[in-house]
Amino acid sequence: MLLSEQTVLVTGAGRGLGNSIARAFAREGARVVVNYRSSRASAEALADTLNAGSSILRAVALQADVTSPDDVAALFSAAHAHFGHPITTVVNNALADFSFNGDARASADTIGWDAFAAQFEGTVRATLNTTQAALPAMRAAGFGRLITIGTNLFQNPVVPYHDYTAAKAAVLSLTRTLAADLGQHGITVNMASGGLLRTTDASAATPEAVFDAIAAATPLGRVVTPDEFADAVLFFASPLSRSVTGQNLVVDGGLVKN
Repeated sequence: MLLSEQTVLVTGAGRGLGNSIARAFAREGARVVVNYRSSRASAEALADTLNAGSSILRAVALQADVTSPDDVAALFSAAHAHFGHPITTVVNNALADFSFNGDARASADTIGWDAFAAQFEGTVRATLNTTQAALPAMRAAGFGRLITIGTNLFQNPVVPYHDYTAAKAAVLSLTRTLAADLGQHGITVNMASGGLLRTTDASAATPEAVFDAIAAATPLGRVVTPDEFADAVLFFASPLSRSVTGQNLVVDGGLVKN
């Protein structure tokens, strides 16, 4: 299925990386569901921008807490009713509240389980909820694209964000087991993993010295932008990746060799 034929849900698209991913899909002609939890104003502004100048509404902002199965079910129903098409593609981008500030992170001897639980809820449970909501229509169509967002901290924990990285690692495992389970239905499941991005809401707290250090250690000599990362996400939804599933693509300018 061409990108222009797809109905794409981007969770957490009201701000940050999700905003860039939603814009990238809209640029390619896809119908885009801009999901948000609390960033209503920015999500609706993005949808208005994506619809501007077009005779066909290509985007809609829909509120849902993706950790809630009921919210997610309502989200999928509303998206189908709005576009007249079921969701074909899910980008699990939503991030539980987190700030990438190594100076303020919880260390191994102080971090509590509540921090891990919050990240697992916002990452693993959310991915499970959207996957299960998407499966009936995907199976019926014999087509689906599930894309998760990971991190290069798996291989290169330059700052040990214990809770965040553990949750993302669990989603990488889920990505691979889902790929094995769902491939028979024409559904691919892949992960795109970024490093530090310049700049998102989550990385805004990162000290400038850290950006400089990452850039200096990266073959391309710079920090990847959210727009550049979003282009890599498009690959997993496009026909170019039709035979790719269960994979983790690191998009960090070559810092980590996967």
